[in-house]
Amino acid sequence: MSEHTHTQPALTEVDIEKRLKEELPHWYYENGWIRRKIKTSGWKASLMVVNTVGHLAEKAWHHPDLTVSYAFVIVKLVTHSAKGVTDKDFALAKKIEDVVMWDAATESDGLFEGTPDDPRFKYIKPD
Repeated sequence: MSEHTHTQPALTEVDIEKRLKEELPHWYYENGWIRRKIKTSGWKASLMVVNTVGHLAEKAWHHPDLTVSYAFVIVKLVTHSAKGVTDKDFALAKKIEDVVMWDAATESDGLFEGTPDDPRFKYIKPD
């Protein structure tokens, strides 16, 4: 085990709800997990989301539960060792949000054009 491995305290439900509202408005708290439903344009896009989340989770060594369907992916995060949601879950959720929901056309100072507005190239459906 890494010298950085330690159990963080679980956050209260009140703190979780407050932080979600302030920090991750597209995420919600349900049955002890923080969750995000990412709507996609189809199977190919859902698989790209899964692979992206998988890469980030592996780098963080903190692994979410995923529900994968044709037109959506649900990401669920909890820290099992703390038996609840911790700062670790919020940190990974923010990274997932930043990477998966990145809109190159609006957030790159014009360097990228982003995915074309054409049904052949649809990918993530915005909230």
